[in-house]
Amino acid sequence: MKQAKQIFRDALLLTGAALLMRTVGVWFQIAISNRAGAEAMGLFSLMSGVYGFALTLATSGIHLGVTRMVTETVSRGREERVPGLLRRAVLFSLFFGCLAAILLASSAGIISRYWIKDDRVLLSLRLFAITLPLLSLSSVFGGYFTAVRRSSKSAVGQVCEQALRIGFCMYLLAFFAGNKTERILVALVLGGALAETLSFLLELILYLIDRRKNFPTKKGISAAAEGRELVRITLPVALTTYARSGLITLEHVLIPEGLRNSGATHAAALAAYGSIQSMALPIILYPAALIASFSGLLIPALAECRVLKSHVRIRYMISRVWHFSLLFSIGVAGILICFSTELGEVLYPGTDTARYLRLLAPLIPIMYVDTATDAMLKGLGEQFRSMIINIADAALSVVLVWILVPKFGITGYLVTIYISELFNTVLSIHRLLVVSKTTPKIFKWVYLPLLSVIGASFAAKGLLSLLPNPGNGKLAVCLHILLAAGFYLLFVTLSGSVGKEERAWIRTLFRKKDSDQEIVRETTDGTAIPQAPPAASSRAG
Repeated sequence: MKQAKQIFRDALLLTGAALLMRTVGVWFQIAISNRAGAEAMGLFSLMSGVYGFALTLATSGIHLGVTRMVTETVSRGREERVPGLLRRAVLFSLFFGCLAAILLASSAGIISRYWIKDDRVLLSLRLFAITLPLLSLSSVFGGYFTAVRRSSKSAVGQVCEQALRIGFCMYLLAFFAGNKTERILVALVLGGALAETLSFLLELILYLIDRRKNFPTKKGISAAAEGRELVRITLPVALTTYARSGLITLEHVLIPEGLRNSGATHAAALAAYGSIQSMALPIILYPAALIASFSGLLIPALAECRVLKSHVRIRYMISRVWHFSLLFSIGVAGILICFSTELGEVLYPGTDTARYLRLLAPLIPIMYVDTATDAMLKGLGEQFRSMIINIADAALSVVLVWILVPKFGITGYLVTIYISELFNTVLSIHRLLVVSKTTPKIFKWVYLPLLSVIGASFAAKGLLSLLPNPGNGKLAVCLHILLAAGFYLLFVTLSGSVGKEERAWIRTLFRKKDSDQEIVRETTDGTAIPQAPPAASSRAG
């Protein structure tokens, strides 16, 4: 229970920071989209795809490697080896960060001329390269803070970076960019680069203070074995990530080309692509901050259970994560479908965003559960298998984009998203079921929340239709969504999807005191339920 509380509290902190950043980020995305236009945002999305591949090369799986190795080293009682391990991680990240920066800067001309086919992105791509070594080092710091469960320090760096990014970008857009697309792109990239530099310096200071305080360097202590294990974990992940990221970049380059081949003009193709990537998807992924925060913290927790061979506890954690991920994501999907028109009108008036929200929202449970499942696979040492699935998914997406988009336009792209997401999630869930031998409860986890969100949506719409003037502004839309969410919480409780055991477990997360002992029993269906020790039998696990 103490571990669950620690994960819960860290996740609340990270979720609060992530939601704050995403709230401001979505507002910022709306502001720059309305300022720059869909075509410029389409170009920026294409650049971001290329930058994503370069960033993958720069980080090369080091975040996961540091998280896993620091957690396992501490769990085995070898704390004195952590400083040496971290030094090796820093050297590893510096090498790949500098390599990625050199490659991106030197190939920017070829990429802009032959891949993106628009010379307006040339200078922006070269500016992107500046931050790659810093972001690579930041991955080491982030992996360390995740492993030692001091997520507040990562959250501070993330919030500062977002605030600085918005400030710099808004200033540059107002006083430098004008109405030229090339200058708008440079302003966005340069503002982000300045923010990442200052945020890196803050994270570096926090990292050095924390490491010296908790893992002081001791002369004569070698971490050669841990360094080799770090490379053994990191390099397979890096190689598979390169392949996946390269395929994703190719996919995103092919999409506007396919749209043009379907009959759209260059500007219209970029606008349609920008409407999905820079307008609809940020809203779809906005609530995922909660899942992402918990997922990142699951890696060290499951890695520790794996070292200790706590198989029953592993099954219990997986069941809890899947259950609450589905509860949350099904509710989000239903509410977004219900209010997609209102959201599109208040956030992006005069665009097709509402239509894309309505079409993509059914994918939310699949996308969110896949995020949690990937994290749990990595925590259980299945990172290589997870990346193989991701590579197959990316390869399938490239083939589908190449075949479907030139024939069916934007509809072909939407079909591609559905097929690839389903493919990835089904394979990932199957692998986790095989590894953990967890037994899912489909009726309780899927059907009851689905019926509940349908009922909540109808109840909210029906109640709002009785009001003389429900309103259609941003505040009114927020109130409508909150009303639907309230009905959903009521219905999942009444239906039994959130039963007595779940409610008791949630209550224990908010208690200040907790027993040092915990008994875990396994039920006949394979799920693990923590039970209170005999001395405190009134407390739920």
